[in-house]
Amino acid sequence: MTDTAPRPTLEAVAARAGVSRATVSRVVNGGDGVRDVLVERVRKAVDELGYVPNQAARSLVTRRHDAIAVVVAEPETRVFADPFFAHQLRGISKELTAHDNQLVLLLTEGRDDHARVGRYLAGGHVDGALVFSLHLDDPLPELIQRAGIPTVFGGRPGWSGDRREVVYVDSDNRGGARDAVRHLAGLGRTRIAHITGALDQTSAADRLDGYRDVMVDADPRLIAEADFTPAGGERAMHELLERCPDVDAVFAANDLMASGALRVLRGSGRRVPDDVAVIGFDDMRPVAEQTDPPLTTVRQDIEEMGRLMARLLLRGLDRDAPREGVGATPSSVVLPTTLVRRGSA
Repeated sequence: MTDTAPRPTLEAVAARAGVSRATVSRVVNGGDGVRDVLVERVRKAVDELGYVPNQAARSLVTRRHDAIAVVVAEPETRVFADPFFAHQLRGISKELTAHDNQLVLLLTEGRDDHARVGRYLAGGHVDGALVFSLHLDDPLPELIQRAGIPTVFGGRPGWSGDRREVVYVDSDNRGGARDAVRHLAGLGRTRIAHITGALDQTSAADRLDGYRDVMVDADPRLIAEADFTPAGGERAMHELLERCPDVDAVFAANDLMASGALRVLRGSGRRVPDDVAVIGFDDMRPVAEQTDPPLTTVRQDIEEMGRLMARLLLRGLDRDAPREGVGATPSSVVLPTTLVRRGSA
């Protein structure tokens, strides 16, 4: 076991910089009222000595932990298998890193996990929370409200109650779905089916509404409920072919389900797009560009959604800071979608 050198102290930094301990404390904790020349001397001393501020002591001064909880209301088996979550987490991580904040990832497998997450959020470990992939019966919104921490949600809130204070980032799910179905109808397709996502999530419900906006008198047998997974897309496509063998187009509520539908269509001898045209939703390129044929899909900027969630939360945390341009309560954001045409439709 080797001896380790003692950690540099505030006093050592003050001695190196030729300033008081209080001056060093103000600089390293982001305080105001220190002349620029002294700030530079302190920062130089910090770099030379390798001084690392004590986070606990810093939190007492700033009342900030520089840590943000990212709560995904899904089990880890789905989070680490679905590239949607990787895209959104990448956007969140980039924004938090740019502002020197740490990401604390919390996943929920069941009711016990909800209680654990609620206790953690209420325990003063983080400055705020980013929450996405909520389900309609999810207790997380109530637990978060009880914890009393600033929160931004990914996706339109679907729970009842007062939403005036809720800040969220979403895509135009309904409008994107309308664009997809209109494109299929414009190709002359008349038996257009829809594979939904999990309908206890607002994104799936909104995309189903967009489908119905165009297919007002659609045969109800042309709608098959699934769960945003490739296996769910396969099951739904089997059901559709059994119920409606004359189906000539499919709009799937995400790319993963569309990829599953394509496999079933190919296995049944249907040619895509000649016999059945297929459109997905998300434009996750590792999926959409690798299907056979490449997938026509509705693009939503998933990474930008994550980045905006983090940006709105940090802006809300800073809104009381005495700086120009800071002070307005953040507003929710709905991002536009775009139809990306490839070979499947």
